[in-house]
Amino acid sequence: MNKQPGSLHCFVCGIENPYGLHLKFYTSEPGEVVAEITVPENFQGYPGMVHGGVIAAMLDEVAGRTHMRGDPVRFMVTAQLNIRYRKPVPIGQPLRLLGHAGEIRGRIAKASGEIYGPDGALLVEAQLILADMPQDMLPGVDYDTLGWKVYPD
Repeated sequence: MNKQPGSLHCFVCGIENPYGLHLKFYTSEPGEVVAEITVPENFQGYPGMVHGGVIAAMLDEVAGRTHMRGDPVRFMVTAQLNIRYRKPVPIGQPLRLLGHAGEIRGRIAKASGEIYGPDGALLVEAQLILADMPQDMLPGVDYDTLGWKVYPD
């Protein structure tokens, strides 16, 4: 597996975000991204369960990263996110996130993501429609300032 770049301040992957999840993402095969996390208590909604918005953020990131490849890197933003919460997602237990690249049509792409519990049960699934980040936003992006690079484990 190849580790994907992260950033400094992203809520999901930012290594210096004191309020973030600090997720590390890996490409397991082309178009497939994985991450593992044990979500701490400060991200709970109801007692013992991960907040639904945090779940959405994790799925948005793992699925969105499936199309993040090439040189230059293809950055996409979420145009639509549909989530099916099947079972409560537990706090303090190991979770596995899996993202899959879908069909690409020009600047639009599809992707999906899942979260699996410690016993391997499917807890949540999502379908996404992604769009290329507007080109006028990219020329001024300073990847060094963002801290966009692969950090050692």
